Amino acid sequence: MKDTLKEKLVVLIGPTAVGKTQLSIELAKKLDAEIISGDSMQIYRGMDIGTAKITKDEMEGIPHHLIDIKEPHESFSVAEFQTVVRELIKDIHNRGRIPMIVGGTGLYIQSVIYDYQFTDDGSDPEYRQRLEQEISTNGVDCLFEKLKEIDPASAERIHPNNVRRLIRALEIYHSTGKTMSEYLDEQQQELIYDVALIGLTMDRDKLYERINKRVDIMMDSGLLEEVSRFYQSGLRDCQSIQAIGYKELYGYLDGELSLDAAVDQLKQNTRRYAKRQLTWFRNKMDVKWFDMTETGQFYEKFNEIYKYIAGKLRITENRY
Repeated sequence: MKDTLKEKLVVLIGPTAVGKTQLSIELAKKLDAEIISGDSMQIYRGMDIGTAKITKDEMEGIPHHLIDIKEPHESFSVAEFQTVVRELIKDIHNRGRIPMIVGGTGLYIQSVIYDYQFTDDGSDPEYRQRLEQEISTNGVDCLFEKLKEIDPASAERIHPNNVRRLIRALEIYHSTGKTMSEYLDEQQQELIYDVALIGLTMDRDKLYERINKRVDIMMDSGLLEEVSRFYQSGLRDCQSIQAIGYKELYGYLDGELSLDAAVDQLKQNTRRYAKRQLTWFRNKMDVKWFDMTETGQFYEKFNEIYKYIAGKLRITENRY
């Protein structure tokens, strides 16, 4: 497939709290773009403060997609994300605009821009049945521990109660001798879009300071009340409640932690997550990085990033 036939796509990635939201709005205005959320937790209705979900005012009229599309008790897979986002990309192009994926969930974004095939490769119905029987006899924890030993990267992404995905990861390893992570990595053949892949980074101490401050603002804005609503509704043991910000405060509501300890844990887990995000992006994708440490130079950075995108995608001011 020649580049000229590929649909143009902007992808803006980076760790949490690095400043993706503000930049994405300014870029969308300049590019006549629509934004697709690349965050695996902003899909959930009601999970607003803890996921740092963009507000209507912050959108400044820019269309946003894949926000508030699921109830918190529902699951959402990489394969589902891939299908929905590729349809959105096509739809946005058909309306003469540029799609822009913005977010920090690396595997989800990878699955869209590379030629990932979610098929029945590695399928073994008999082995799957044995695993299902093992879960009914001994519970799901023993299989989750097995996955952590075999494929820690997948174990970090899959919630222990997401039995279907847990079994699938073990089934692939049993049938192919490869972990799910290796299986997916091998499928990276080529970019299927004409992509400008932008990454934002920042001095680590400054990023961690921003993360800590963001958590304090979330708490002041009512994060505990938001989490308490889910807790009191009986919601637990599902994908959404494993999100950072929710699982820590569930520990407080369960009486396992003091509130201060839960907030400290939330800050620490967010910092660790930001570190993992950066490692993932640097190891798995060919990203053009821009350092956002000097926050007073936002518009200089914005112009530099816009020029890079315009050059990479051959965009002119009056392209339509």
